[in-house]
Order: sequence, then structure tokens, then C-alpha cells
Amino acid sequence: MTTNRLSISQENPYCVTSNSRQLDVQTAQEEVYSFFVKIVNKLSPEDVLREFKGLFIDGLDSEYSDSIPPGIYRIFVDDNEQELYNTLKRCCYIIINNWKTNRKDKYTQELINLFINENLKVKDSNPPVIKTCKILLEKFVNSKDYKDLKLFATKYEESSKGHWANRYTSYLLIDQSVNNNNPKEQQEAARRLSKQIKDKFKFELAMYIARSQSAVSSTTRYKNPSILGDQALRLIKAIVLKKGVFSHDNIAHIFIKQTENQTLKEFKINLEKYLFFSVEKQELVETWRRHFADRLSLWKTDYNQEVISKELFLRTCNRVIDYLTTENAKEPSQLFILLINQGHALTLVIILLKMILICKNSRRHLETRIAHLIRYYERYSEDECKGVINFIEIFNITFAIYAENVEYNLIKIEEEKQSSNQQLNLDSYRVFSQIKVDRQK
Repeated sequence: MTTNRLSISQENPYCVTSNSRQLDVQTAQEEVYSFFVKIVNKLSPEDVLREFKGLFIDGLDSEYSDSIPPGIYRIFVDDNEQELYNTLKRCCYIIINNWKTNRKDKYTQELINLFINENLKVKDSNPPVIKTCKILLEKFVNSKDYKDLKLFATKYEESSKGHWANRYTSYLLIDQSVNNNNPKEQQEAARRLSKQIKDKFKFELAMYIARSQSAVSSTTRYKNPSILGDQALRLIKAIVLKKGVFSHDNIAHIFIKQTENQTLKEFKINLEKYLFFSVEKQELVETWRRHFADRLSLWKTDYNQEVISKELFLRTCNRVIDYLTTENAKEPSQLFILLINQGHALTLVIILLKMILICKNSRRHLETRIAHLIRYYERYSEDECKGVINFIEIFNITFAIYAENVEYNLIKIEEEKQSSNQQLNLDSYRVFSQIKVDRQK
């Protein structure tokens, strides 16, 4: 099939045929981007793949000795390595976004696989200039950029396979979506896929709950999307029980009203009280609470007498999330390690939930911090990360319960048997879930 190919020698001579080393790289990039925006809306996925391969891959298997880099590589081979990677990334995400919109995303894997080719491996027989270009591509394939790209080819059903971190792709995608160093197409693609994965989890959790409590329905159609097994259902019941006057939602609403027009110092004191209200009074948690209060009190002391504004409110909430997760986006915080190692994952999740209930704008910041924790711990085996994995699983379920488009209710189905320890018998209750339909869509 003949197409309006971005020809190396004809259609776009300015972009790729000039021998000058002073080419306007940005102009060349924009021409390449425009080309892919044009063809991805007109051609079949197979032809788009052929064009992409023709521009970035073909020509690197040449055995001819030539001092001039082949095709588009003439622009990037001289001190423009990062610009090559930026161009590759943005072209990929232009294609991926379009295929996602038009439900052709099954071809994404083929696009990503174009970089894994025997002909792209450096050979002794390759001319020096070809070796240079192949090394550039090899570095790209081994980079975080390519690792990020591969997330878009991972099907939801396959996310539970392989490395344990694959189960939490939605957080890694959120991290991509807020990184302004990524092209806008990548940020948009990451936002959309992350939402799709999270919505699927919420739906499957709701369906699993409905099926698992029914004697006549089969549980095989909807599997438990968490790895907590039957513990997931008990956890959900315990969380949903926290309703009524002393629900987390109501307490959050009261806190927001009571802290209006307070100084930052007053707000920090009351925030610590709010977060730990109704938290079990174990010695370890109390030690952790004092450590947290000390850290928070020392933050922004120069602003202590200022009335807290919306901006300062958000910054304070984000800072608290940092204390509870990771303060440098690289390593877990001391507070996180302390609670996780001592088995208080649920306590930490509830405190984080209470943060988001008073500041929904911090949700994305929190999910990004969880992505940073995943990136830190993914170097370790699943056995070594049981506490962290348990935390993420509880986090997923808890925030799914408090999602805007799913409603959970707990109904008592039988009278509780008297127990000497006065503990609530969760087996006496049944959870009902309802998917809310957005009428505005």
C-alpha cells in the first residue's frame, strides 16, 4: 500500500536529508509529530506500524560503511540523545492515545515490540555510525522511559502475573500522568489507563462481594480482585460498619468546619487530634503519634501565626502525606516503616483516608507517593515485601469502598450471638454494593 510517508529523501528533506549539523531539532520534531497525528487517523494500525518502523528502525541493519547516520538519526546523533528519546516517546504516545480512543489498543504490544529486534543488536560488522545509532536505541530500551511505555501493553488480566509490582500498575501510571517532564500525550494516556484499571477493580470487587455472599450464585465468574482472600470480605464489613454519626465522612466534615480561619499552628494541633481520633491506643501507635506530632509542629513554623489559606491547607495536607509515606520520593519515611513493620497497615490506611476526606485535592499526590514506594520496594521479592503489599491491598479496598461511584451498605441478617468478649460478630452482617450510574454522561 502506498501512503503519504514521511520520506527520508522526498517529502521532508528539511527534516532528515540536510547534511548540516545545525538543523532545527524542534522544527524537525514537530514535523514528525504532525505526520503521525495525520496518519494514525487515516491508516490502519498495520500501516502505522510500518511507517513507524520505516522512520525509526529500518536502515539500522545496513552493512555499508557510511559516515552519515541513516534517516532521522542524522538529527540526533550529535549531542541530541535525549531529544531522540523524547521524539520516540511522544510518537509512541500519539499512536497509543489514538488507538485507545478507537479501541485498537491491542496493537500497542506490537508497537513496543518493534524495539526488540535481532537486527537492532550491535554487530562487529556494523559500520561505526550504525553502531552508534543502535547503541542509542539499546539505551532507550533499557531506560525508565521504555519501562513506562511497556505498562500500556499490560492487560489488566495479566497484571497479576510476573513481578508483584505489576498488580499496582494504576499507581505507576498516575506517577507518569503528573510528571510534567513527560509529553502531554503520555500524561493523558497514563490518566486514562489508570482510571480504567481502577474502575475495573472497583467493579470486580463489588461483583465479587455480591457473588461471594450468595448461596445460589457462582463465584467463578467474578474473582476476588485483591489477594487478601476471604479476609477481604471481613475487612470490607469492618470498614462499612463505620457509618452513621461517627463515620469518617461526618467527622471530616465537622473538622473542616471547626478549623476554618484558624492559624497554621492551631490547625496543625487539631489535625493531629483529628487523624488519631478513634485510633486504637496501643503503646506503639502512641509512640508513633508523638513522633508524627513533633515532625508536624516543626514544619513551616514561620507561618504559624498566619490564618490558613486554601493553598497552605493543601500544602499542609500534602506534607502530612509525605510524612506518612515518603518524604523524598525515593525511600519510605520512618513513620511508614515503623507502622508497616509492626503490622499496623490498616491504621495507616485509615489515617490516609481521613486526610483525603478533608482534602480531596491531595488524592493524586497520595497515589503518586504510593507509586514511589512501589518503585522503591520492587527491587525486593514478594516474600520480603509482605507488609507493604498488605498495606497496598488494604488501601485499594478501603478507597474503593469510599469511591464516588460505588455505594456499600451493611445489613444485619441474623441476631448476633452473645459473646463473652463483646466483640462484634461480622458473620451476622451482609454487605450490599451498588454501582452508581452517572446520568450526565
